[in-house]
Amino acid sequence: MYRTAIEKLYKWKESKRRKPLIIEGARQVGKTWLMKEFGSRAYADTVYINFDSNSRMAELFASDLNTDRLIMGIELYAGRKIDPSNTLLIFDEVQEVPRALSALKYFYEDAPQYHIICAGSLLGIALHQGTSFPVGKVDFLKLYPLSFKEFLMTIAGEQYAELLTKRDYGMLAPFKQTYIDALKQYYFVGGMPEAVQSFAEEKDFNEVREIQKRILTAYEQDFSKHAPIEIVPKIRMIWNSIPSQLAKENKKFVYGLVREGGRAKEYESAIMWLCDCGLVHKVSRVNGGGIPLKAYEDLKAFKLFLVDVGLLGSMTGLHQRTLLDGNDLFSEFKGALTEQYVCQQLKTIEDIGVYYYTNDRSSCEVDFVVDMGGKAVPVEVKAEVNLKAKSLKTYREKFNPQISVRASMAGYREEERLVNLPLYAVEEIRQWNE
Repeated sequence: MYRTAIEKLYKWKESKRRKPLIIEGARQVGKTWLMKEFGSRAYADTVYINFDSNSRMAELFASDLNTDRLIMGIELYAGRKIDPSNTLLIFDEVQEVPRALSALKYFYEDAPQYHIICAGSLLGIALHQGTSFPVGKVDFLKLYPLSFKEFLMTIAGEQYAELLTKRDYGMLAPFKQTYIDALKQYYFVGGMPEAVQSFAEEKDFNEVREIQKRILTAYEQDFSKHAPIEIVPKIRMIWNSIPSQLAKENKKFVYGLVREGGRAKEYESAIMWLCDCGLVHKVSRVNGGGIPLKAYEDLKAFKLFLVDVGLLGSMTGLHQRTLLDGNDLFSEFKGALTEQYVCQQLKTIEDIGVYYYTNDRSSCEVDFVVDMGGKAVPVEVKAEVNLKAKSLKTYREKFNPQISVRASMAGYREEERLVNLPLYAVEEIRQWNE
């Protein structure tokens, strides 16, 4: 399996301004694998420490955070000397020992020669709950499930992913069906590493579904184990409502679908918990098309997407035959699946903001508007080859964007400041951010 994030880790290693690195991401998106893989490729030695239920580490970090003392303790624990320039220190589930997070400040200030990477499946919650961690003294990297391009590299081969990266749509056209078939598989398998690895080896959709069910069960157990007890039922209700929220034509999150008469203030903390865990993506509405888009954000209106399209299919019990062979009854949910897929790909792109647009009367809705720094790019999502996009036309007439994108199953084509981007190439929207 290839993860593009490993290239970022190499850059981090070589940086003259390197700081201890914190990798954020939901449970089971591959943080531990990535850290160990990077350690084995880039260093002579790797010292891996899991802080979960680790009383020795809890005691070591409980008192003085002097870095010489901490390194000596880690050497005793690992049973070998640590060579600062050739050893990678991995602190996994580091949120279980908050003092270890605090210690990163001292490693940065007093012992920058050590290469330290940290991760934890609930790190986002630990950081947002006020755990003392050194602002400005650490680097961050967000890790998501495999993108479609990473999936393609695993399933079909590197050359197919390279063609997308080169944006050579003329060369790509004869192989269009290969990309479409892989995309349909991705809709079912998703990007959770264990599911992708299993599918690459066995090509067994049933086994993939069992893995996804296990992941969903682990998430549900996390709700009970780690969330404040008073919001656990609300977290479950929000989580279980997401498929029906996305199945609506207007995908704006409606509290009344969670519970009749439901109100925002009842569920805000539950939604925040799910966001902090990395289990959901919250996409806010904007009511304008100017830059920065955040200036036009409507905090009361938003859509919620899951961390992974495969998990969405698993939650709804979607059968592979329905997805791969087509089914008229499925057409309504296909839009939800496609929008979830596009959101997931956009979230993997660095340094962009992802929103959606509706006018005040809600008569015009553009699925996504992406803040590329210097420009706002509206993105209309079509599940099939239909190229009619009334809302996008209305948006363009009102805000006159430099470039607009329509993502569909049709091939690449350019009109006047309007690009039809094939769904399997939607990650290449990054070209307008380069």
